[in-house]
Amino acid sequence: MEQFTINLLFVGASFALYIGIAIWARAGSTSEFYAAGRGIHPVTNGMATAADWMSAASFISMAGLIAFVGYDNSSFLMGWTGGYVLLALLLAPYLRKFGKYTVSEFIGDRFYSPTARLVAVVCLIVASTTYVIGQMTGVGVAFGRFLEISNTAGLLIGACVVFAYAVLGGMKGVTYTQVAQYCVLILAYTIPAIFISLQLTGNPIPALGLFGDHAASGEPFLAKLDQIVRELGFNEYTAHHADTLNMVLFTLSLMIGTAGLPHVIMRFFTVPKVSDARWSAGWALVFIALLYLTAPAVGAMARMNITELMWPNGTDGEPVTTQQIESEPQYEWMETWQKTGLLDWEDKNGDGKIQYYNDQNAEMQTKAAENGWEGNELTNFNRDILVLANPEIANLPSWVIGLVAAGGLAAALSTAAGLLLAISSAVSHDLIKGQFNPNISEKGELLSARIAMAAAIVVATYLGLNPPGFAAQTVALAFGLAAASIFPALMMGIFSTKINNHGAVAGMLAGLTVTLIYIFLHKGWFFIPGTNTFTDADPLLGTIKSTSFGAVGAMINFAVAYIVAGMTKETPQEIKDLVESVRVPRGAGAATDH
Repeated sequence: MEQFTINLLFVGASFALYIGIAIWARAGSTSEFYAAGRGIHPVTNGMATAADWMSAASFISMAGLIAFVGYDNSSFLMGWTGGYVLLALLLAPYLRKFGKYTVSEFIGDRFYSPTARLVAVVCLIVASTTYVIGQMTGVGVAFGRFLEISNTAGLLIGACVVFAYAVLGGMKGVTYTQVAQYCVLILAYTIPAIFISLQLTGNPIPALGLFGDHAASGEPFLAKLDQIVRELGFNEYTAHHADTLNMVLFTLSLMIGTAGLPHVIMRFFTVPKVSDARWSAGWALVFIALLYLTAPAVGAMARMNITELMWPNGTDGEPVTTQQIESEPQYEWMETWQKTGLLDWEDKNGDGKIQYYNDQNAEMQTKAAENGWEGNELTNFNRDILVLANPEIANLPSWVIGLVAAGGLAAALSTAAGLLLAISSAVSHDLIKGQFNPNISEKGELLSARIAMAAAIVVATYLGLNPPGFAAQTVALAFGLAAASIFPALMMGIFSTKINNHGAVAGMLAGLTVTLIYIFLHKGWFFIPGTNTFTDADPLLGTIKSTSFGAVGAMINFAVAYIVAGMTKETPQEIKDLVESVRVPRGAGAATDH
């Protein structure tokens, strides 16, 4: 059976499952649409939360960024995982106890201000829209390869599938769909990793194989990888080369951004009890760990495979020839991916060989001059294709390639659905019902939510055609926006009675505005190519890149909120009592001396 047919079977079967679940669990009320009727079991919710959060950035892009950078990009792992600890300890149980449907509704009620609710809606929409661009980018990459169509056509098909099950099912349908998507994506991620780990290290557990020995040479795997990439002029894989300040800020931005993501926080409104919210976060961390413990091995082993394919005779021997790429089975994946426009090579010096090396390295430039090389001839290797191409690079069975196709799409679509649900809830529940038409009927609110979601899909699809970076980089920008705007407001709303409505509004606006301007200065205004003044290679403030600025924006948010609150009217006593009731366990009393 041809690979294309196998891909269609896997992808088609998974899509049929998702849409079937959405029809079975379709939302019939606003409670089911926004919060799944508050009847989701913590384990089920933990699995759905893991799928909701482990997006195209985690599945498709993260391992690719780690593979080509190494240790310095481990900040993606540390930041995103650490954020769940913050979420479980500091936010989830308190927000569930408050008992609202949306993050914006909590902010509006806690800060006793329709304006605060409106500003929170704006922050939510900006962060979620930026995030969903990364998901649609991943959808386009996955569809483009496995259905052998263009990126644009793949993105449009993916948008139609999301529309079919997210608009129909609401939170209830999306929850059970995400459980199925988690099962698909975790199998699709770990099974190829096990095969590749066995090939390269003889260990079936990738995380252990990473620290084992390279089967072919008998040397420690990471030491062998360090040697190979160093010989080609690249930085050592396991060493720290990036700016430490930027790395710390980036990790912090991802952590607090995770804890402030509205589509993740909404998941904790779906469980029956407050204690279930904390258990949901714990289970989500367990399910996430299955993928995140595997990702570093996937990146490192893929880098080893790619390097050995480009230098089949070793780095001291001759590179791969154009004839080998065109005729030998192990290189078929290159020509297949070349059709997508995400992989390319060029024989610049006409010697019939493809030299892959770091042509920016001074020592390699000297070696290139001696050998008549005219630059790196692997001219394009989009980081987002690595995980999807990994089974083909390692020459794994066709059914594994089909499974990875379904997994990549599951990861992108699950998060896209959650984000679109957050956007539609903000528009219908917080804007239309909360601000403009409080007396709207439940049927009218449901209709407006579905229309808002459809509009959000159109906008996300359009922006996904011209993303501001790789999927994981685009998602990092969204985390920065959430970190700078939503997270501080939630923290101050739960743990401080001093912050009043004026402080909260001023803080959110300051954090969002400063961070958004910093991002636009580096990525282009409204992400329009060519309109940027700076680049992340030469940033505006020292070494702080646009993806790391969210932590700075959060500090500005906190500072402005406290300053403005100190200069304006004190928080009313009933709001202080409300905050205390949310934070203090039911039945707790004063300490007694015995």
